[in-house]
Amino acid sequence: MFSIKNNDKYEEIIKYSKFISLIFRVYSKEEVNKILNEIKKEYQNATHYCYGYVIDNDIKSSDDGEPSKTAGIPILNQILNNHLNYTLIIVIRYFGGVKLGAGPLTRAYAKVARNVINKNNIVTLEKGYNININFNYNDIKDVEYILGNSKIINKTFDNDIVYNAYVNNETLNKLSKYKIIINKEIYIEKE
Repeated sequence: MFSIKNNDKYEEIIKYSKFISLIFRVYSKEEVNKILNEIKKEYQNATHYCYGYVIDNDIKSSDDGEPSKTAGIPILNQILNNHLNYTLIIVIRYFGGVKLGAGPLTRAYAKVARNVINKNNIVTLEKGYNININFNYNDIKDVEYILGNSKIINKTFDNDIVYNAYVNNETLNKLSKYKIIINKEIYIEKE
């Protein structure tokens, strides 16, 4: 299973319509909705905001007013064909005055979605965990050393310290002497 390392962008003009393809790494439907709202504010005068995403078993696409199955499905197929997870592709279209027809429109959305997926930007995923680690202030250097390149989502400093992090199985085992709560199993970048 794969995902993308960094968000990216690709633009192309096809028959006078401007297509802007954006790719994001996402972990929840709430994150997808937040990004869509931000994109709609940033590209306010666009005609369509079509998208597809895969987050584990949550798979969705939207034609956003384009003819049925001419935009969202071609975008989603590019994600699925590349075996990507935790991936959202949004294609913004500024209509240029020329109707493309169903076939050319489908190919246009597939093309710009395919071109935003940069092969150098794809990373391998492995099974991991979203965890909370609770420890005291004396252990901060040890915990950060064990975490290494693991993604730390949040740090809370109170009587004790609590880190919310994404870790692989090996790192989880190394942290076993600390109080750990496993929030859920996820897929993370393989180190």
